[in-house]
Amino acid sequence: MEIITVCGMGFGTSLMLKMTVDDILNEEGVKAEVNALDVGSAKGGTADLIMASADLESSLESVDVRKVFIKNLTDKKEVRDKLLNELEDMKG
Repeated sequence: MEIITVCGMGFGTSLMLKMTVDDILNEEGVKAEVNALDVGSAKGGTADLIMASADLESSLESVDVRKVFIKNLTDKKEVRDKLLNELEDMKG
């Protein structure tokens, strides 16, 4: 499984979100490759899931990949809840 964390430039918010996602996946024993990218690269990439700040929702509308948007990137509980819910939905 590949998860992409996204921000405008690909090295600020997306890296912070990547570290949080990595921590959550490790705590839950879930194997996934997590990469931090900018919006432009995310539009052309392939992944199973994109995670980004809620303010990027309109920028990622055209990307045909499952997406999770986070309102408060410093709220690990919000990230955890949304990530785990999405992973559960992906299992079917």
